[in-house]
Order: sequence, then structure tokens, then C-alpha cells
Amino acid sequence: MNLHQRLVPLSSCMARVLLVSLALNGCTATRPARGPTDHAFIHYWPAPEGNQALRLAVKDFIDVKGYVTSAGSEYVAKHNPPATRDAECLKIARERGVHIVGKTNASEFGVTSSGVNPYFGTPRSPLTDRKHRVISGGSSSGSAVAVATNLADVAFGTDTGGSVRIPAACCGVYGLKTTFGLVSLKGVFPMSPKNLDTVGPLAKNIPNLVRGMSLLKRGFEKEYAEAVADRPTGRNFTVGRLYVDGTDPAIDQAVDAALKKAGFKVIRLNERFKEAWDQAQKDGLTIAVGDAWTNDDQYRNKRGVSAVTKATILLGQVEHLTGGYDRALQNRSSWQRWLRRTFQQVDIIALPTLKKQPPPIPRFGGSALFEATTFALQNTVSFNFSGNPALAIPVPLKEGEIPMTSLQLVGPRLSEAELLNAGRIVASKRL
Repeated sequence: MNLHQRLVPLSSCMARVLLVSLALNGCTATRPARGPTDHAFIHYWPAPEGNQALRLAVKDFIDVKGYVTSAGSEYVAKHNPPATRDAECLKIARERGVHIVGKTNASEFGVTSSGVNPYFGTPRSPLTDRKHRVISGGSSSGSAVAVATNLADVAFGTDTGGSVRIPAACCGVYGLKTTFGLVSLKGVFPMSPKNLDTVGPLAKNIPNLVRGMSLLKRGFEKEYAEAVADRPTGRNFTVGRLYVDGTDPAIDQAVDAALKKAGFKVIRLNERFKEAWDQAQKDGLTIAVGDAWTNDDQYRNKRGVSAVTKATILLGQVEHLTGGYDRALQNRSSWQRWLRRTFQQVDIIALPTLKKQPPPIPRFGGSALFEATTFALQNTVSFNFSGNPALAIPVPLKEGEIPMTSLQLVGPRLSEAELLNAGRIVASKRL
């Protein structure tokens, strides 16, 4: 099988990333992790003994005063100055005396979804043992590992194409992509600030995820309490189920079982909706790489920036020059209309976060092919493209070496409280 044939299942956009990065550098080395918490943090400040404050981990895309915001990059870590002030999204946390336990590791510039980082090291998912090391997911890899291993109660991540939900799925935790524009991006390293970028919380359980959202939006605790009172059980929700081609049947079964146990009324979304979703996946990726060029082209020729990152930035330029970027932007309003019409019939949409289980960390370093294949597993970028909030929820999986998979619930704009309430119901049925 030649390279072109191997790329057929991937989007044409990601396939071109692979081809360019192979030309630049065929392989990116990474150091293997020695334990489930290795490489979760770039800076780690453990809470003092007897600490009663909430412990917050912050992705190293978010400015913390006095520290360089590296965005997972060797070049940026070595050459950029320390932040002169906190990012705006940390304001409530500072007011409430939250203890920031560290800045968490991430995929460089957020352009890959495996969590592999050749400079800072690669966190591995705590779902697996020493023999079966699988990826933690990216780009908010360290944030997911930090909450999964109880080094933090809540972690903040950023999500441009799935970067909160993918690591949440790989590490067996909860992750919320917030509505586009809800949380300030001032002081956050940019990839697609005008179109896709969001800040959202990760946590090991729904109560802590609610606490995390309360640090990002004032009054959220009240909104959540009202959502619970309004819809106390699964019978109060109508869920539109989207089935995605190429999904492992065991994952679909796990998702369906979780929805059934929760007591939701489930209806299957039709083929026309699935076609619109497929197009939105492609368009969202095009916007992501196009905006990576717009915002990060200054780093394209810097030593210390990986070949995959450079290739992604270069591809973004190509998308602009060939008109692909503009065509994708023109499609967004149509996809948003599809979702608005659908949410007149259902309260939330459900689908797997990932099509298959997370793959093992490459033993001898991640390659461009590995990154492209990993990104093809996600079902997330379409909802960055539309701007809707989306929640990744761990659910049990009966088959395979990993005991968990992830259910993704998507709601109308500004429905974070309703989504977390639905997540509460799903979680309660696992007990």
C-alpha cells in the first residue's frame, strides 16, 4: 500500500499536513514517560500541607504573571518574555484564593491531538498500565492528566478543534468546551481567536467541573442549580443521536448504553444532518490550520519548532492562497442553521467523542503519520466551527484493554449549565 492509499481515510487537509511534514522531517522524537504523572506539568507548585483551597492547574497557553507562556514550544519557552499579568480568565480564581498548582504541558501550539511533546516530554493516560501506555490526547494533555491523577481538582484547557474534549476522552475525565466568545481570550496564546478558540474546564467529576465553570463565568452555580431543578431526571431530555461512520461498534454500544441508563428519550438524527456534520468537520479543520498561519506564522522558520507544527502553519497559508479558507468560512452560517433547527426538535445532541480507543504512545517517537491518524479519530472540530458548547463524559466500555470511552453531548449556545446537568444524570447511573 503506497502513502497516498494510506491517507485516503483522512481528511484531505490533514493528509497534506502529513505530506509536508514528511518532507520537512520524517519523525519527531519523544521521551517515554516513566509514570502516569510524568510530564503533566511544565511548572509545578504543589499545594501546601493542609491546603483547603481549590487546586487549579492551568494549561501553558494561559498567561500566569511572572512565567513564560510556552504554548508547548521549545522556541517560545526559550525566547519569549514572562507574562506581565495574568490572563483575564484567571480573574475569578485569583479573587477566590484558588491555589494554582502549576502550568500544564500541551502539544506545541495546539496543532496536534496526540499530546506528544518532543521537548517537554509526553504525558501518558493514567487509564493504562506501564505495559500499555496510550496517549493522553491533545492539546490539553497535561491538564487532563493533572485532574485524572488527583494533582488538581480542576484544570483549565483551551479548545480549538477538540483540545479539551480529546484529552478528557483519552484520560477518562470530564471536559467542557464552552460557547465561543463566552470566556475572554485576553492573555491566551492564539491559534484561532476570531473563529474557534475557547477556554474550558476539565475535572474528574461533575461537581468539580461545575466549580471550574464557576471560575470562568460569574453566577454559574446558580445557573446550574436552576438547570437541575428544571430537569431533574433523564426523562426531561430529548437527545438526538448522531452515528458517525468508522466508529468502533463497541464504542457506539457504550454510548447507547449510557444514554439508555440515563433515561433520555433518544431519536436518531437523519442522513442529511450527518452529511452537514461531515462537511463541518472538514471546514472546521480548514479554518483551524488557516488561522494557525494567520496567528503563528512568525514561528514557522524558527529553530526549536517541530516539523509537524511548521507544516501545519504552511498548510494554513496554502488554504488561504487557494481559497479553501474563504469557502469554509462561507459554509459556517449554513451549519449553524442546521444546528438551530435541530435544537428545536431535541435538547442535546449525542455522539462519541472519539471514533476509536486512543492509540499507544509511539515507542520510538511520534511521526507525522501518527499525528494525522490520531486526529482522524476526533468528532469534535465541527462544534468549534459552529461555536456550540460540548461536554465529554467518560462512560464504561466492556471490550478492549481500556475500560472507558467518552460520550460527547452538545447543546445550543450558552447551554453549559444544561449540559452539565445532563452529564450529572449520566454520571449518576454509573454508580
